[in-house]
Amino acid sequence: MYAIISDGNHQFKVEQGQEIIVGYRDVPAGQKVKFENVLAIGGSGDAKLGSPLVKGAVVTAEVLGPVQGEKHVIQKMRRRKNFRRKTGFRAMHTRVKIASITA
Repeated sequence: MYAIISDGNHQFKVEQGQEIIVGYRDVPAGQKVKFENVLAIGGSGDAKLGSPLVKGAVVTAEVLGPVQGEKHVIQKMRRRKNFRRKTGFRAMHTRVKIASITA
């Protein structure tokens, strides 16, 4: 069984037992998180498509902990002025493991 969920501006196709990285949440490791924005559910038999959401569908996930994303580099330059700056940052994300999909 799989589900398509929406989290922020991202959509994920998830299955039970799968690990995904979502936007940062200040939740300690081991706690449960519910994704209630379920766009579609499929698997054995026919698929349920929401318009826009599937009513009563919830995807539950267990928080594994925070992780850092890849480094984004920012460069600034003014032409002919001998001005150059190079900085960067690594955004924080949360790794979760899908525990159950209920329709």
